[in-house]
Amino acid sequence: VGYLHDYDYEQFPEEHLAHTREPLLDAGVDEESVRAILAHGWGLCSEEKPETPLEKSLFTVDELTGLVAATARMRPGGLSDLETSSVKKKFKDKRFAAKIDRAVIQQGCELLGMELGDVIALTIEGMRQQMDALGLGPKE
Repeated sequence: VGYLHDYDYEQFPEEHLAHTREPLLDAGVDEESVRAILAHGWGLCSEEKPETPLEKSLFTVDELTGLVAATARMRPGGLSDLETSSVKKKFKDKRFAAKIDRAVIQQGCELLGMELGDVIALTIEGMRQQMDALGLGPKE
């Protein structure tokens, strides 16, 4: 679901998610996954409200991963030693990664019933497992 969530974005950035449902279903992607993909754009470019834990998580971390990545790029250790407090500090600085919609992240945390710091910590942990593939490992 994470790999497919922006399936149509490159080709249709102004109509994001409008060209997603049928091609993914035709390709054999299950309805639950397609619904989660559509729900990640809730209130922005989709009317599909996140209901399941998967849908709520994808809605929340879509923006949050961008903030975590931007924060990691500023540090010599990248994601390897990134702490939640560093991301929270950047979250408060509206000029840093200004295109990241912090209201969406906060709304997602509320949907999940989780504190921002806990969601950030889980996001860092998940991204850290793939930091080299993401190009966010320590700088040499």
